[in-house]
Amino acid sequence: MEKQTKRALKIVLSILLGSGLSVLSFIAFILLHFSPQMKILFPLLCVFYVSAIAFLVLWNTMNSKRAYAFLSVSVMCIAAGTAVLLYYDYIDKIPSVSEEGIYLYKYNPFREDNLLPQLDGESNFKISGNAPVLDGATALYPVYASFAQAVYPLNEYDLSQSPVLCSRTDGAYNNLFEGGADLIFCAGPSEAQLSRFIDNGIPVKFTAIGREAFVFFVNKKNPVSDLRMGDIRGIYSGRIKNWRELNGPHQRIRAFQRPENSGSQTMLKKVIGIPPMSPLRENVAADMGGIISQVAVYRNFSNAIGYSFLYFSTELVKNDSIKLLSIEGVPPTKATIRDGTYPFAENFYAVYIDDDGKNENIEPFIEWILSAQGQELIQKTGYVPLMGSGD
Repeated sequence: MEKQTKRALKIVLSILLGSGLSVLSFIAFILLHFSPQMKILFPLLCVFYVSAIAFLVLWNTMNSKRAYAFLSVSVMCIAAGTAVLLYYDYIDKIPSVSEEGIYLYKYNPFREDNLLPQLDGESNFKISGNAPVLDGATALYPVYASFAQAVYPLNEYDLSQSPVLCSRTDGAYNNLFEGGADLIFCAGPSEAQLSRFIDNGIPVKFTAIGREAFVFFVNKKNPVSDLRMGDIRGIYSGRIKNWRELNGPHQRIRAFQRPENSGSQTMLKKVIGIPPMSPLRENVAADMGGIISQVAVYRNFSNAIGYSFLYFSTELVKNDSIKLLSIEGVPPTKATIRDGTYPFAENFYAVYIDDDGKNENIEPFIEWILSAQGQELIQKTGYVPLMGSGD
């Protein structure tokens, strides 16, 4: 009788545990749908659920070590899942360089309390009639937004109607191609971006309006402060794999890259002169974010190296835990950009489709950007104006 009672209790307990596991697993499945670690945790959850149910069945049908083997599998799944969550919690606490942390509304040209620089006097050029729709790279948004603030009609625009967009480099080139923007402000295009216009017979024109430095950065605690151009090529080709080869610590180099056709990835290819190595998936600094296609995220691991543009990394992000590297003994500064001693200084451009259907205000607008007033705003924003512009 006592044995039957114990067996009945065992069955009831198993039913309750099985029901509870089913409910909890269902909730976990729903939560995992929104988790960035879904690809790792989902299989662990499936194995855990199946092995736990198998344990309960075997526990009731036989007194065997097989039942406890299934239980050990469930325990290992719990331990592995916990380790994954703790690891990614640790990763999330590492300081990062991210476009998600940039609040572009602070630079909205149609807000009274924005952070945009202003001309010393009234602009001698004003847009009248059909205002061009502007778009461009995130780092250049404060530049072209300040242009719009100086010359566009005084109006209040909501986000859906604003003529000043920010779709990032690849999005801006795509917007220009599809007619969603009249004038974009970006670094030079990738081969794929340029070929798209050429192959479709679309005459695209690039006008240099200012200069900027392409910079590499590492964790502030990394003793390496200077690299040669050959070192950069070696790191991103995969030939140099350890910081010890560069008089640094004995650590594997974690070389971050950006998505294809982003402005900085295009610049990296130009700098190293060869196709970069295929990065590990976790070393591609990109993520999905709402309607925005790609968001740059560089994790500041102690063994990491990343790259961006000087203004973006020092003014928009302002991350004190990273250190900019000098190249061939020359630090990236406005002075070394201006005098040409920093080797990775490049122009950035105003880009438009040069055909009969272009907005009538584009060419006068660019002429003003190249004038003393336009170059004044470039300098006040934090970039380097073109030598001789506005003189």
